[in-house]
Amino acid sequence: MNSTKNQKLLNDEQMRKFITDGFLLLETDFSSEFHQQLTKQLDMAYHDGNPGNNLLPKVPELQRVFDHPVITGGLTSVLGENYMLHAHRHGHFNAAPKAGGWHKDSYWGYRRMRNHHPWWAMIMYFPQDTPIELGPTGIMPGTQNYESRIFPEDETEEEILASGKAGTFALIHYDIWHRANANQLGKSRYMLKFEFMRTEVPVAPTWDNQEVEWKKTDTSLAPLLQQEVMWEETWNWLTGKLGSIANTTIENEGRIQELANLIEDDFEPNALRASYELARSGKRGVDTLLMQLHHENVAVSRIASYGLSVSGKDSIPGLVKALESSRPETVIHAAFALGEHRHLAREAVPELNRLLEHASVHERRTIVESLGMIKAPEEEVVIGLIKCLQDQDTQVRFMAGLSLCRLGATAEKAVPELEIALDDDNRYVRAHAAEALRYIGTEQAKDVLLKYLFNTRWCASTTAESTF
Repeated sequence: MNSTKNQKLLNDEQMRKFITDGFLLLETDFSSEFHQQLTKQLDMAYHDGNPGNNLLPKVPELQRVFDHPVITGGLTSVLGENYMLHAHRHGHFNAAPKAGGWHKDSYWGYRRMRNHHPWWAMIMYFPQDTPIELGPTGIMPGTQNYESRIFPEDETEEEILASGKAGTFALIHYDIWHRANANQLGKSRYMLKFEFMRTEVPVAPTWDNQEVEWKKTDTSLAPLLQQEVMWEETWNWLTGKLGSIANTTIENEGRIQELANLIEDDFEPNALRASYELARSGKRGVDTLLMQLHHENVAVSRIASYGLSVSGKDSIPGLVKALESSRPETVIHAAFALGEHRHLAREAVPELNRLLEHASVHERRTIVESLGMIKAPEEEVVIGLIKCLQDQDTQVRFMAGLSLCRLGATAEKAVPELEIALDDDNRYVRAHAAEALRYIGTEQAKDVLLKYLFNTRWCASTTAESTF
């Protein structure tokens, strides 16, 4: 679906920087005339308001941007060969003389557990020269793995600005903290934001990989933000290793208790560092994390789930047991961790499917994603995801489509329900159902998809003034 031919893949140094800092600035060889012409097309497209998800058909030249070997190479390196260009597209028009607030983007209006592993990424494209005075996007390096804003609102010292000549591209981890800066010139400033999703778990490096092992890298991040164990685990995960934290079993009971206490630290980087260290500390570490999963403080439970998500198969029985908890947050955190274990957590699928009958909507939103990541036993997973396509909650339905994308042809039994979903009231249920049919890819799926696409074909040049 995304050919590696002629792609300019990232090298090891660039991948290490993406893992630690959460972003890369990319340079293409488009001419200045290309960007100027595209900016004029944007001016025309925005005449009637922001085109939103119709940005690509409104400005077809944009597809050349996302077919460029530097862009496809960067995305393939981070998200694998069969990554998906998500249906949500947004062009930011900034003329505000005041900087925007720091934020993480939501997943189309609902909260979910955010992955430390790079399942999602964004490309931000600036088609015009964007000096500091024009209000470029600001990125806070190394913050992609923190739910809390760990820096003051007015912090600017560490901020990286996506400032430069026309054609500046920022490839960022979806969950990084960022903001719009003040446009002091009052001129038009466009930033086109496109989202991309990994559809396959990594089985081997998809970048220009020369060095097998993770090695410490130079980073300007403050020592308190450095997460060497987490970074090494992410590198290993991207090379195809599952449960990839090196086991350094801690026999010292005092150290285990120290780490258990540190998970309760209010400073999130400290708590996460402790969780990842416990994850590689053998059975005693896993048992400690399972205990903290049930901690009365929901934030502590969430931090523990990140360690459990990378701690290997020894944690799975305890995580399955945690699905019986009466507290929704504990169930959510357990289901999230089980999903990250993929096929190793197949024993959890019957319980996850049973939970779909009575779980809260927030639990079901996590379960639907976890089923698509576990993937096996295939028949039971597909049965559960078909049920999710019929859910009353919009977000469960559109997440079901994304999860089915990860199953490919093994999800063919879902095609009749996906055909129904193509008529859903929600735009993302429809879009994700179409994507699922594309990734399933059987003759039946393609016939349904082609009929839908022809019936809903949209003409970018049709306007009230030019109807035919």
